[in-house]
Amino acid sequence: MSRATDELRDHAFDGIQEYDNPLPRWWLGIFWVTIAFGVVYAPWIHWGQGNTIEEEYAAEMAAASAGSGGTEAAVVFDNDALTARCAGEGWSARAEGAFATNCVACHRADGGGLVGPNFTDDFYLHGGRPADIARIITVGVPEKGMIAWGKLIDRETILDLACKVRSFRGTTPGNEPMPPKEPQGVKVDAEGLALP
Repeated sequence: MSRATDELRDHAFDGIQEYDNPLPRWWLGIFWVTIAFGVVYAPWIHWGQGNTIEEEYAAEMAAASAGSGGTEAAVVFDNDALTARCAGEGWSARAEGAFATNCVACHRADGGGLVGPNFTDDFYLHGGRPADIARIITVGVPEKGMIAWGKLIDRETILDLACKVRSFRGTTPGNEPMPPKEPQGVKVDAEGLALP
């Protein structure tokens, strides 16, 4: 039995008479499958065993927290060993490329600070010891927009970057493209410990 197609409707609008064609069967099939899916999915997600968006978000945040050690305090570096490393040779050449690739956009090539803080003064937001700097590079400061680099770069590079950041202290940044950022945080002594 053949199906009738291209049947003209009885009415016209603005001198245009429309065809009354049936929809393709594949389109109707998809339509009815989505309706059936919705009838099953809505009760399952709201009253059944399905997770709501809020529950999925909470589970993802718990997994991320567990994967990073829970808190930034869980990331610890040996300050004496890192200070000795920074006093030695070799880290500068390795840190130069990593700093240019990952840090310059927020802290400038001369450490004067753009979005991120100025590294050339005696003020630090999260501690001025090399171990403090390495910890912040590793865990980041998400509320300020700094990502956790510990997930993206290896530990040795992080140690080299901590030495690089520490090496800016006491230098004079240029005024281009803008003046250096104002001091932020707490003033620290030569070892990087907060002054009273």
